[in-house]
Amino acid sequence: MSITLLSSPLQGFTDFRFRNAFQEYFGGIDTFFAPYIRLNGKMVIKPAYERDLLPKHNTTLTVIPQVMTNDPDEFVFVAKYVQSLGYNELNWNLGCPYPMVVNRCMGSGLINDPERIDRVLEKAHAETDLIISMKVRMGYEHSGEILDVFPVLEKYPLKNVAIHARIGKQLYKGGVDLDSFQRCLDHSPHKIYYNGDITTVESYRKLQERFPSIDHWMIGRGLIADPFLPGMIKANTTVYPEDRIERFSRFHDTLFDQFQQALSGPKHITMKMHSFWEYFSSTFENPRKTLKKITKAKTLEAYEDAVEYVLDAESNFIQ
Repeated sequence: MSITLLSSPLQGFTDFRFRNAFQEYFGGIDTFFAPYIRLNGKMVIKPAYERDLLPKHNTTLTVIPQVMTNDPDEFVFVAKYVQSLGYNELNWNLGCPYPMVVNRCMGSGLINDPERIDRVLEKAHAETDLIISMKVRMGYEHSGEILDVFPVLEKYPLKNVAIHARIGKQLYKGGVDLDSFQRCLDHSPHKIYYNGDITTVESYRKLQERFPSIDHWMIGRGLIADPFLPGMIKANTTVYPEDRIERFSRFHDTLFDQFQQALSGPKHITMKMHSFWEYFSSTFENPRKTLKKITKAKTLEAYEDAVEYVLDAESNFIQ
């Protein structure tokens, strides 16, 4: 069975700069989901959202925009906006677990409100002809919450429902709940995508064995931690390419250059790169030492020196 690999959006990480650099040096992802658009009650698209979705910034990518809202009017506004850019699909985020979102009854905090979900989907399907898909968690307090939402979703021709196999309250802690994910498969007639803890080829293989009917797999944090992962899954190998460090170095330098152009001041740039290394370092031989070396660098010069040091050390280890 052929499979489709998708990039789960991570706010602050998987913007068009990351997506383009990833596509250039690694590949393996068939479709990228853009980080969500959030209006906060104002019918205005922020410049950062616009830059991320402009077709000229995504010429080599298949990208699907995403919206975070609990308001039918906001959903329709965003739908018409992304349609004006040439997109034909909008993904609705009911998965974000962070308190600042959940406390406003959005993201995974909306899953326990089927009536509001129904109102949004009803207006969206009545007033736009855009394809609608969803990304959800199985609930916020408990995994059974999504079962009460499925009867609502059955009323609409959703393209798919991508399910992160955790509840919102977990954030990203603890393991995925595969039994509850299976229950979702058993109760929903919609096309289901799997999301959650695909971090190695081995973890993917175990999930594929457990859920043989799934052919769409969404990778989130694992994609940033190990950008080689999708290509290795597609190639069905656990062996990294011989030019692993060289290719990662070119990818890193491209990202670094992009953020130097986009951000103002060395502090913002180094902080941005430090956040990426919280993921990158996890696949290095000594993650804790690697991350410490990087985050100690507070100037651009010190940062570049630190990166050169850790890449040389990793290269020597691999050899």
